[in-house]
Amino acid sequence: MDDQKIYTLVINGKPQGPFSLAELKENQISPNSFVRKPGMDDYKEAHEFPELRALLGFAEQHTAPQYFAGFDLRMLANAIDWFIIFGMLAFLELMIALYFNNRATSLITIIGGFILLPILKFFYHIYMEHDQQATFGKKMMNIKVTDLKGLKPTFSEVFVRNIAKSISTILFFFGYFYLFLNKQQQTLHDKMADTLVIKDRLI
Repeated sequence: MDDQKIYTLVINGKPQGPFSLAELKENQISPNSFVRKPGMDDYKEAHEFPELRALLGFAEQHTAPQYFAGFDLRMLANAIDWFIIFGMLAFLELMIALYFNNRATSLITIIGGFILLPILKFFYHIYMEHDQQATFGKKMMNIKVTDLKGLKPTFSEVFVRNIAKSISTILFFFGYFYLFLNKQQQTLHDKMADTLVIKDRLI
């Protein structure tokens, strides 16, 4: 693998190569040098390649998020998520009601559904935001949850974020409007969990 000449390197603004890993080392490339391998659509910086980080001792660099999700995108995403969860629960309740065809059972099912709804939403957010960084509503709005570096949040960060939403709500929803008071548009629960909600570009 080290002897394979598969790397194209931009030197003085011109692509040169291909080079092997050993030859790249001889060229004294920097973490920000542009490198490309076969099959790649575009060049990447050298620090983005795991093998170059291992060979040359580069540290992976991260660009701080620049675009943050505003109140409107968050609320639309939240409304979509509520609609999805409520729709699934309503369908399940309808199936139960049709199966048992009993008024008392239907009433208990409806009451149980209202109790279960926020619990389901809580676990739905934790799973989706940790596994995919976004709920279905957030995906539709092209926004996602990250840590302060713009990377995938840890499970503990996502868990704290969703637990802290209760505090944002109890304070007469002030925790949500807190995003208007800071440049990164963090809600109170984002601030407590060290998370951000970002978009890839201006929409």
